[in-house]
Amino acid sequence: MKSLLLSLLFSACMLAETPKTFTLKNKAGMEAVITNYGGILMSLKVPGRAGKLEDVVIGFDKPEDYIARKEHPYFGALVGRYGNRIAKAQFSIDGKVHKLAANNGPNSLHGGLVGFDKKFWNARQSGNSLTLELVSKDGEEGFPGELRVKVVYTLSDSNSLRIDYSATTNKPTVVNLTNHSYFNLGGTATKHVMGHVLKVNASKFTPVDKDLIPTGELRPVAGTPFDFTKPAPIGSRIEQKDEQLKMGGGYDHNFVFDKGITASPQLVVEAYDPASGRLMEVLTTEPGVQLYTANFLDGTIAGKGGVKLEKRHAFCLETQHFPDSPNQPNFPSTLLRPGNTYKTSTVFQFKVR
Repeated sequence: MKSLLLSLLFSACMLAETPKTFTLKNKAGMEAVITNYGGILMSLKVPGRAGKLEDVVIGFDKPEDYIARKEHPYFGALVGRYGNRIAKAQFSIDGKVHKLAANNGPNSLHGGLVGFDKKFWNARQSGNSLTLELVSKDGEEGFPGELRVKVVYTLSDSNSLRIDYSATTNKPTVVNLTNHSYFNLGGTATKHVMGHVLKVNASKFTPVDKDLIPTGELRPVAGTPFDFTKPAPIGSRIEQKDEQLKMGGGYDHNFVFDKGITASPQLVVEAYDPASGRLMEVLTTEPGVQLYTANFLDGTIAGKGGVKLEKRHAFCLETQHFPDSPNQPNFPSTLLRPGNTYKTSTVFQFKVR
């Protein structure tokens, strides 16, 4: 009954709002289209080896399509309050237990039933920057504190898309913001990304249990299918008989960057599509990234141009603090207290090789 009431309330709120889109375009012709609904990066057109601009993020054609399919798998969305999973949908701060909405089996995922991906953000554009702001009320989805969030998308003339995140709170809370774009550097009509070559500057990853909750271990990638310290095609080992790959149905794991947390974005990932020549470098201040190979897409969702989105049609690189950090004292803390400001930055730099 509670879920039904929340769904009806959500639908009523959506009818009262009209989504807007904003276009950022640089001197080289690269273009980003973002909607204030969910802060979704709807389109990202990037030149390839032959100079042709193609859209490298999968999703839908119109912002209304994201609203109509409110259960879509977070295509391009800003995710919060907490990106990724929190075990048993609860955590404690200063001895007080906070219970969250369980929307992923027994766990909380990407902020709960109505996370930031389903909110209308206040938006203002200035040149090639788009500022999005949101106030999350105290107790929303079970999270304590009124959280004031600002996210800025900036498109540079050097073909980079930068995302700067900041937040403040009036009560101790946890926060872990990210962008959930699904990339296909060959263009959105390409059927899979298994030939994309990936390099990740991470010598460890966080193995998971059957519910995809980290066990707390920081496991070396050496000698495992998770070793991308040297460039390797995403699909080169994805079908190996590995317990962790079986748990995720492919890659759905947090990689631990060797650099740790940094004051300015540092290069951590390179993704390269040999067919188009597009190279995407990821730079971030965050300590980790979730590599997700779209394992749960099954062809039931039609994306841009009516293309049916299949398993491994794209990959995600969600820069982040680690999943379930509020319940894992050995992980980098996601605790935010009044008087402090949460700040992280991620840059997607595009080149041609």
